[in-house]
Amino acid sequence: MGWLIFKYATTAFLVVVISEVAKRSDRLGSFIAALPTITILTLLWLYFEKQPDEKITSHAFYTFWYVLPTLPMFFMFPWLFGKFGFWGALGVSVLVTIGCFVVVTLVARMLGVNLLG
Repeated sequence: MGWLIFKYATTAFLVVVISEVAKRSDRLGSFIAALPTITILTLLWLYFEKQPDEKITSHAFYTFWYVLPTLPMFFMFPWLFGKFGFWGALGVSVLVTIGCFVVVTLVARMLGVNLLG
């Protein structure tokens, strides 16, 4: 139980630190947020919990594929925010990301990678 609490506390702490840094510096907060901090933590948690090597490497492999369709959102959101405000930009960004997930899933399938199970 203590391990689980430690994992939650560490992960939550990082999210709070990143958001606090972002309040003070857009660039530094964005840089830290762009680092694969949560993925690295996840890989560490899997390793420390003695998960099989295949599980750890598989997680890193699929993370690559799932990051790709999120990238257009970060490019579009600032422009959309100016046009539609926060909620409109967020909504359109989510819809675009879902569309990109569909496209990436289809392309990955053509390359022999099954992202849906």
